[in-house]
Amino acid sequence: MLHPKFIAKRIHPTSMENNIAQYMVDFTLPTELPEDFVNNIPRQRMVVNRLLGEGKILNYALSLEHSKLWVVFSAASEADLMEMVHRLPLTKFMEIRISELTFYNASHTLSPAFSVN
Repeated sequence: MLHPKFIAKRIHPTSMENNIAQYMVDFTLPTELPEDFVNNIPRQRMVVNRLLGEGKILNYALSLEHSKLWVVFSAASEADLMEMVHRLPLTKFMEIRISELTFYNASHTLSPAFSVN
C-alpha cells in the first residue's frame, strides 16, 4: 500500500511483451527549498543519471517556475517503481502523484554510429 502522501491513480496497464510498464511520477517541490534539499541535489543527479543509463528512467523534466518535477519510469511492478522513487534522495522532500501510463511514445535522438574506416 502506498504511503498516504502518495496519491496513486491506476490507469490501464501498458501492454508490453516483457510486462514492463511505464509510470509518470509527478513530484511537487516544496515552496521553500531547505538546505538539506539543496545539499542533496548532486546525489539526486548521480542517481538519476545512473537510472537513465540503465533505461529505468525514460524522461526527467524540471520546472522550478512551477515547482514541478516529472519523471517517466519503466518498471516491472509498482514495488519496483516505489523502490526506484525512494532511491532518489529528494523524494522525502516532495509530494508525489503516480499514474501508470496506458502508452508512452517518445522520439529519441540517435547519435551517428562511429566508423573506424
